[in-house]
Amino acid sequence: MLVAAFSRHPEALAWAEAQTASRWGKIALTSPAFAFGETDYYTSSMGADLKKQFWLFDSPFDPGRLAEVKLATNALEAEYAGRGDHAAPRPLNLDPGYITLAKLVLASTKDHAHRVYLDRGIYAEVTLHFSHGAWRPAEWTFPDYRRADYHEFFNLCRHRLKR
Repeated sequence: MLVAAFSRHPEALAWAEAQTASRWGKIALTSPAFAFGETDYYTSSMGADLKKQFWLFDSPFDPGRLAEVKLATNALEAEYAGRGDHAAPRPLNLDPGYITLAKLVLASTKDHAHRVYLDRGIYAEVTLHFSHGAWRPAEWTFPDYRRADYHEFFNLCRHRLKR
């Protein structure tokens, strides 16, 4: 399993890392905290100067559990926001998914033509696929997921999966 976490607050990312690890086990790989500025979509609810970090969990993941995990990460977001530590209504965003040798799949609560319904209001999309030695975006892939530095981290994840 992979979780993408973003926030402008380092303490929110640290809290989320600890909470997700307590639920889903040891984190095998942690990305740098990447600057997240490809869109202003989240500015009104989260503020500016967002950082995004990825955590790859050590335990094997059953893709059939993706909807359950997305609901759990939504609950963690709400729990953190409910603490009232920050003025923004959504100080933390958590997007779970999974990575295989062939693809990166992310969960979403938003339906769209390219998303497949899973369960309880949760959808999944193939965000990237791996072909001819590189990660390839689809036409719907979010701009930040097209970045070379993200792909470098996803390559580390693939190498770990191969072992």
